[in-house]
Amino acid sequence: MLTYRNYIGGKWVSSDSKEIFKSIDPARPLHILGYFQKSTKEDVKTAVEAAGKAYEPWSDVPAPYRAKVLFNVRDLLIKNKERLSRLLTLEMGKVLPEARGDVQEAIDVFEYMAGEGRRLFGHTTPSELRDKFCMTIRRPIGIVGLITPWNFPIAIPAWKLAPALICGNSVVFKPATDTPLCAIKLVEILEKAGVPKGAVNLITGSGAEVGSEIIKNKKIRAISFTGSKKVGEYVMQNAGLKKVGLELGGKNAIIVMDDANLDLAVDGIIWGGFGTTGQRCTAASRVIVHSKIKKKLEIALLKKIKGLRLGHGLKSTTDVGPLINKSAVEKTQKYTVIGKEEGAKLLCGGKIVKMLGNFYTPTLFTNVTPTMRIAKEEIFGPVVSILEAKNIDQAIEFANSVDYGLSSSIYTNDIRNAFKAMEKIEAGLTYVNSSTIGSEVHLPFGGVKDTGNGTREAGWGGIEEFSEEKTLYVDYSNKLQKAQIDVVKFKK
Repeated sequence: MLTYRNYIGGKWVSSDSKEIFKSIDPARPLHILGYFQKSTKEDVKTAVEAAGKAYEPWSDVPAPYRAKVLFNVRDLLIKNKERLSRLLTLEMGKVLPEARGDVQEAIDVFEYMAGEGRRLFGHTTPSELRDKFCMTIRRPIGIVGLITPWNFPIAIPAWKLAPALICGNSVVFKPATDTPLCAIKLVEILEKAGVPKGAVNLITGSGAEVGSEIIKNKKIRAISFTGSKKVGEYVMQNAGLKKVGLELGGKNAIIVMDDANLDLAVDGIIWGGFGTTGQRCTAASRVIVHSKIKKKLEIALLKKIKGLRLGHGLKSTTDVGPLINKSAVEKTQKYTVIGKEEGAKLLCGGKIVKMLGNFYTPTLFTNVTPTMRIAKEEIFGPVVSILEAKNIDQAIEFANSVDYGLSSSIYTNDIRNAFKAMEKIEAGLTYVNSSTIGSEVHLPFGGVKDTGNGTREAGWGGIEEFSEEKTLYVDYSNKLQKAQIDVVKFKK
């Protein structure tokens, strides 16, 4: 069984701790994929030093030439897509078609961000004084710390690495302890693509030890974190005056109006609720349905859900893979019990599957009210709750009744309903006649309220997250001019 190492300063090195942890296949927990370094704060400090040495020479490379390295990454990802996809299924558990989508997202984002190497736009604007020029430019931040989750173990690191690198930063990267092998294979591709030694450094280990040092280290000038609200609050409390980007989850709703294409809505609910076994921050865990069609929707959903097949993600017959670990299974079961105790009606599922892996049956509740915990708290498992609304206004009220505000969806053929939802739903993303999942890399991604702190990833938002805007003034008047004080006179 292989033991994998950290990547620091362009070398694969062991942790000073001499301790290791294992990564397993969640569909077959007895199948160990490898052993990884249980790193310490000292390992992080060593990585920070390496990133500091690499920063100036990397940031000094013109952005169009940094882009060539990112295009190399894209090409290598394309070449290795199937191998990486199968590994991703083994380590994270999502079904193979979704794993291919995960890797494709990384391909797309490296391609997009490489293209930004010939843009990195600033803007020009007129001065209030004569013979003076004003503009803004983009500058790198410095050393950035990236802390990523397990549910998109290649796509989300790519979302952060690609813009961080194209902007000229150097990186200290900590992946989730459930999926370290995917991160290592991604960094191997970066190394092969020509990323300079020290520009990217990978440290595996716990959030308490490794993550905490990345967050607190004063030489790291920015943090990008995707994960739980609780940890996001810790980041904000401990990062100091760093630039911080947070993406902290969601409790996303699909609204189904009485004029909707019901078959289309059912497909969207199944995909949004049970794709990735419900383990997406954009998962559709709430369905808010018009009272006129509630019963019809329930019947159609039950038929589809009961046909979903659980199994290993590499099997072509599998629709729903395992949860990431035993604790996720226990959490999902806990919320099933809570839902029953709160008075919700369990239509199907709600059971731990007596298989070797971390499997849970796709679960559907109805007669759920907005104040129930299963309607308010993020479960991160294959559980969907149906709420009933009498009109579009009440549906939007229910959609907005949670602390989160990431993704949202409405199924309707009434343009008034669609535009009202787009305007009034409190979320960073709204889909019309499509599910709550399916973001594209050239558009900004992120949410409002407790979903984060207002930053956006992907698209131009990724460039803004990983760069500083600098304002420049050039006065060629050959005299002292005082903005806001000197009065410019009109020439006769």
